Amino acid sequence: MISKETIDKIFDTARIDEVVGEFVNLKKRGVNLIGLCPFHNEKTPSFNVNPARNIYKCFGCGKGGTSVNFIIEHEHLSYPDALRYLAKKYNIEIEEEQISPELEILRDEKESMLLVNGFAQKYFSDTLINTEDGKAIGLTYFKERGFSRETIEKFQLGYSSDQWDAFTKHALKQEYKEEFLVKTGLTIKSERGLFDRFKGRVMFPIHNLAGRVIAFGGRILKKDEKTAKYLNSPESEVYHKSQVLYGIFFAKKAIVEKDNCFLTEGYTDVISLHQAGIENVVASSGTALTVEQIRLISRYTKNITVLYDADPAGIKASLRGIDMILEEGLNVKVVLFPQGEDPDSFSRSHSSSEVLEFLRSQSKDFMVFKTGLLLGEVANDPIAKAGLIRDVVESISKIPDAITRSVYIKQCSQMMEIDEQVLLNELNKSRKSSLKRIIPPSDVEELMPDIIGVPQPATHFDTESQEREIIRLLLNFGNEQIHFYDETEIPDSDGKKETVTHTYTVAGFITEELVRDELRIADLRYKFFFDESCALLSREAAITPEHFYKIENPEISSLAVELLSPKYFLSGNWNEMHKIIVPLEESNLRDAVEKAVYHLKNKMVMKMIDDNQHLLKEAYTNGEEYLHLLEYQKKLDEVKKQISKTLGIDVLR
Repeated sequence: MISKETIDKIFDTARIDEVVGEFVNLKKRGVNLIGLCPFHNEKTPSFNVNPARNIYKCFGCGKGGTSVNFIIEHEHLSYPDALRYLAKKYNIEIEEEQISPELEILRDEKESMLLVNGFAQKYFSDTLINTEDGKAIGLTYFKERGFSRETIEKFQLGYSSDQWDAFTKHALKQEYKEEFLVKTGLTIKSERGLFDRFKGRVMFPIHNLAGRVIAFGGRILKKDEKTAKYLNSPESEVYHKSQVLYGIFFAKKAIVEKDNCFLTEGYTDVISLHQAGIENVVASSGTALTVEQIRLISRYTKNITVLYDADPAGIKASLRGIDMILEEGLNVKVVLFPQGEDPDSFSRSHSSSEVLEFLRSQSKDFMVFKTGLLLGEVANDPIAKAGLIRDVVESISKIPDAITRSVYIKQCSQMMEIDEQVLLNELNKSRKSSLKRIIPPSDVEELMPDIIGVPQPATHFDTESQEREIIRLLLNFGNEQIHFYDETEIPDSDGKKETVTHTYTVAGFITEELVRDELRIADLRYKFFFDESCALLSREAAITPEHFYKIENPEISSLAVELLSPKYFLSGNWNEMHKIIVPLEESNLRDAVEKAVYHLKNKMVMKMIDDNQHLLKEAYTNGEEYLHLLEYQKKLDEVKKQISKTLGIDVLR
């Protein structure tokens, strides 16, 4: 584990303009630098580098962060690997923190298993190319599938000879430990001794995100009904099949560039599409799609296109997996290959341009595809059609975004020729049922406004924009001092007054105001910043932007950069050229902070007034607690007037 001191040194040493400048042509604009964003296609520069704060921000695609974030995004590295990349660039020696003996043993075991897998890959590749059996059996098979020599080398394909223990004997001879041969699953230990798991199979190495071999898939070439056609490595410390996608190492850069990931089933599908020039493709390796695999794809794109052959049973079996994709908030399209074809065979029998055009022209929205598929099965059977409606609505209910759900409901209403409100009612039942499964029933109604078709509370009570402004000021100016002045009558001075100055830091004023009035930040992202700032203040530590940049959570660090990056800024000589003095925000900081806090208070009081008015209506009908609620309403109205006076405006609902 890299020590905190080393991490701090890397952050402090790595200059954002130098790191980004290796990949992006930057030009000076005012105190900042701009260039074309490397993360999305653009003609007008919207990519901004701020050397003073040591951060970057693209106002086109929204990506932003530190030098470490940039390397993670651009080079598709993990957080530790990005730190090591920058440490190497700046000649910083990596200091590792002392870890427990148990963890050290585990780490050494994992590294030993990776080394064994790497050795096995080279052995199988060498057997394929340089032995008679390898060339006659393995290489012939790959050539029959149309794989070129370059493709075979790229995917590090191989062959395991049809002998019981050829690989195991060779590995032991090279002093690889039996323990790790067995733990990786390359060798099976039985009462009769040691033998090779993959004997007589062509080999498909499975790589992790860093390109290291973590497992293998092996295909037998003999026709044997008693033997599985494909055999995979067992689960191990380095291989968890539910978290791995075949081909992700080779595809991740193309997935980012194309902003789409083609998802298929088998190894050869991926390899054939790569050879056809379509590199943004991965496979679930014949296993049922998992949430971990979906989230792995979502690190690179929010768009997935699932590739199907024309097998109705296989398609229906995989629909549950697509519901999981929708549930994770990703966009799903489907391509159905012609009868008798799959991505592998179609890629081999068509040119690259034909394959690309087919994928483009045949790509359909999943919900349209599913509705059409199921409609074809129900014909005029009303009972079956009712089941179809529930099935389709169940899929739509998985989608987190309410607007997207609404669009799909309207679209499916037209396709199925059924009233939109009927689908809405069914959707609400489905989502309410799902909520009850994961949260207490008493809390379900509180979350129901997210369900379309239900009367919604007025959106003008939402406090997200006010919370965002408060946290923006806190991060940008947390340690700056602001002054408030009160006129106080001097005792025994015949009415004379003196001015009393109250000094706060911005962070101190904001936290004191919110904590004293027991106001809670609703948005969990902004709440994190607020809670973290309170913790820093309690330790009498400074609130610095760098503290939030260095947080490993990419969502938090990226949001911190966004809040600290003004979208518009003046060039160096703008004031002089236009003879107009534009005041800096710091010059009116006290008013900005005070108004931000009171605008939040205003929204919250408005919400309390609205809630109380609903209770008054109910109490007027049933006569309970009416006078008590009326008195409470008067107090709220008075508080609202005071807030309006502080803001200097008549705050209307």
